[in-house]
Amino acid sequence: MGRCDKILTGHTQSVTCVKWGGDGLLYSSSQDRTIKVWRSQDGILCRTLQGHAHWVNTMALSTDYVLRTGAFEPAEATINPQDMSGSLAELKDKAQQRYDKVRGQGPERLVSGSDDFTLFLWRPAEDKKPLERMTGHQALINQVLFSPDTRIIASASFDKSIKLWEGRTGKYLTSLRGHVSAVYQIAWSADSRLLVSGSSDSTLKVWDAETKKLAIDLPGHADEVFATDWSPDGQRVASGGKDKCLRIWRR
Repeated sequence: MGRCDKILTGHTQSVTCVKWGGDGLLYSSSQDRTIKVWRSQDGILCRTLQGHAHWVNTMALSTDYVLRTGAFEPAEATINPQDMSGSLAELKDKAQQRYDKVRGQGPERLVSGSDDFTLFLWRPAEDKKPLERMTGHQALINQVLFSPDTRIIASASFDKSIKLWEGRTGKYLTSLRGHVSAVYQIAWSADSRLLVSGSSDSTLKVWDAETKKLAIDLPGHADEVFATDWSPDGQRVASGGKDKCLRIWRR
């Protein structure tokens, strides 16, 4: 670290999101309405994904969660991922096995969300054409996320709703309504059963992905909730917002 290795040019407006993939690719979205797919090894541009009619705000990969957790298996969690034993080679091998299992037979999928109120589902390693254009939101998309098991895509929007979509096809499943103002961020539990959302209405809400209903209402913040994340072991949620406080919530 400390020196710039490469400069990748091609976007014509601000870059809004970057993602490292697990198949040797780097993804970037931009206010120029495109997503670019780069070869991470040498920075060569592989393809440009076009379709959005306005700024692309957010992206998520089907492999995001397994790339984040590596060899650590939340289902077998004791207390900390640091408690794991084994050589570096063994841990790398376990991480590769977990990645291969989540990735499955096909390449990793990418979902993008835009100011044009739509989402697109892509298979960016193979094709520049989208698998699905996902419509239904009535305002711009703030965040998109694959569930850890990759079966469901969740999207949060200024239209006060969270929408759930089938993770392989992009087919619409349902809308989660309960917030009375914009939904800024969402986060999945490790077992993909629960989804937490933070809103400008100052609350967090926990939703049951199976029943598609509100499970728990979490008031407590004094103002808008801008950020939320579920710990990789699935035990705690952190949230922060305009009231200058971080709150830690335990299952």
